[in-house]
Amino acid sequence: MELIFPKVETEEEVSLLAQLASGIWHEYFVSIISNEQIEYMVEKFQSFHAINDQIKQQGYEYYFMNVNGNNIGYLGMKEEEGKLFLSKFYIQKEHRGKGYASQAMEFLVGLCKDRGLGIIWLTVNRYNDTTIAVYEKKGFRTVRTQVADIGNGFVMDDNIMEKEIVLEKK
Repeated sequence: MELIFPKVETEEEVSLLAQLASGIWHEYFVSIISNEQIEYMVEKFQSFHAINDQIKQQGYEYYFMNVNGNNIGYLGMKEEEGKLFLSKFYIQKEHRGKGYASQAMEFLVGLCKDRGLGIIWLTVNRYNDTTIAVYEKKGFRTVRTQVADIGNGFVMDDNIMEKEIVLEKK
């Protein structure tokens, strides 16, 4: 099954993305953070208004991960100082373990090569062992940790991970 990456551009697509994000977050993060923090973070970072603002005002790009016309996950990213910040990388539970993360990583590496970006970096919850292991398998390494206050009494306790991209000499 071919995975494609349609760019999220219309408000209708942003709405579909926000629904997809909410479903994935409520399924995945319950074992790591509280329901209250999930609700707060979805509203703050993954709601229609948050995503729309990120795309229109903050320079973010979002892409669906789509198989046979079905959106099974999504990517959110932003170019920053010669690097690609991978802000969001989520796949629905029933589609994990099927090689889609590897295909998405190839897509991201290709974007970086096309744009001359030498590093992909991301933040991942320090207690999200499964995801950290996946990123390590994909060539990421932890470069530091950070605790960020996100308001409402919540913090994000994260590893900062980076993957170097080998760029062709021109």
